[in-house]
Amino acid sequence: MTTRTMIRAGNRLDGDTMSVNLSVNLAGIKMKNPVMPASGTFGTGREFSEFMDIKSLGALVAKTVTLRPVVGNKPPRICETNSGMLNSIGLQNEGIDHFLKHDLPYMRKFKVPIIVNIAGNTLEEYAQMCRDLHGVEGVSGIELNISCPNIKAGGIAFGASARLAEQVTAAARYNTDLPLIVKLTPNVYNISKIARAVVSAGADAVSLINTVVGMSINIKTFEPCLANITGGLSGPAIKPIAVRMVWEVAQTVNVPIIGIGGITTAEDAIEFLLAGATAVAVGTANFINPRATIEIIHGIEAFLKERELTDIKQIIGKVKT
Repeated sequence: MTTRTMIRAGNRLDGDTMSVNLSVNLAGIKMKNPVMPASGTFGTGREFSEFMDIKSLGALVAKTVTLRPVVGNKPPRICETNSGMLNSIGLQNEGIDHFLKHDLPYMRKFKVPIIVNIAGNTLEEYAQMCRDLHGVEGVSGIELNISCPNIKAGGIAFGASARLAEQVTAAARYNTDLPLIVKLTPNVYNISKIARAVVSAGADAVSLINTVVGMSINIKTFEPCLANITGGLSGPAIKPIAVRMVWEVAQTVNVPIIGIGGITTAEDAIEFLLAGATAVAVGTANFINPRATIEIIHGIEAFLKERELTDIKQIIGKVKT
C-alpha cells in the first residue's frame, strides 16, 4: 500500500510509534485536532454517531440557527452537479430557543468544543442571538453566517459589503466575549477586503468559503433543477477557489482561519493547512462518506509521520510561493 493510499484511507503506518501533535488553538478554542464538520452538513452529530466516534473530532459546528423558526425554501432544494452539489435549503431550523433546549444538551455529551453558527436578517437579530448564547454551558464559540440578506439595507447580503460585514461583526462583538468566527462568502470581488473589515470590528477568526452561487437546468423539462432557481454550490468543484481565497486572506489578516470548500480527503485538508488555515471544516463529503472527518484526521497524522514531522503547526502556512 502506498503512502498516498494510506492517507486517503486514513490508516496509521503499521508499527509506527512516532508521536504527532495534532492540536490547534483556534482563537482560544482548544481543539485536539484541526478537523470539524461544516455547518449544515452534520446536524447535531446524532445520525453520524452510529458510524464514528464524535469525541474524536476537533470540534462540532451546529447547523445554522436563527432567532425564530424558519421553514426553508420550497423543494426541490438539492441537486447533484459534476463534482459538487447545489442546495437552496433556506436555513430551515427550529430557532434558537429550540436549539438551546433540545439540540445543545445532546451535543454537549460528546465533550468536544461546540461552535454555534448563527444567521439573521438584521443587526438586532445577530445581537440578540449572541446575548442568548453568551455564557451558555458547552458553547465554545460563535460563527456568524453573513451570507444572509440584510432586509434593512435593500436585501444585500451582509457579507457582500465590507461596511455591512463590519457592522454585523461589531454588533456581535458588543454582545458576547465568546470567540467570534465570521464565515465569509466567496461571492464578492475582494474577499481580503471583507476579511480585514470583520477583523477590525472584532472577529477572532474567519472561516471560508461559504458556497458559490450557481444554477442547474433540467434539459428535459427546461426548468431549473432547484425551485429557488439558484443555489449554493459546494463539493470538490469549488476547492481550488477556496484554497486560493484562504491563501489570499492568510496574507491579509493575522487571525486563525478555518478552511472550507470541497474537502474530501486528507490531501485536500493538507492543501488548506499549507495555504494558511489553522483548521478545516468538512461539508459535502459527509453526505457521501459519514466517516470522512475521521479518515481525514488519521490521514493528516499519517502524512506528518511519513515526513517525520511531530507537530501540525510545522505545515500551517508553509506553502512555498
